[in-house]
Amino acid sequence: MSRNVTSESRKKDTREKIALGGLIVKAGLRYEKRALLLGALIDLDHRLKSDDNERARLTSIGAKAFGNDGQ
Repeated sequence: MSRNVTSESRKKDTREKIALGGLIVKAGLRYEKRALLLGALIDLDHRLKSDDNERARLTSIGAKAFGNDGQ
């Protein structure tokens, strides 16, 4: 039983990572250096924690990019 749970957990984790990588591609950042992407994400994390308006602004941009499907 434990082996199946671990396997399912790993599959779920893999699917999530693939989906997150797809966001990088969708944003047009496929060919940027990993260090730049990580730096941008760390900076974003800091900004989102301190500015609710920035969260709303970026959510709006993302929703438009998804065609308003709310993902």
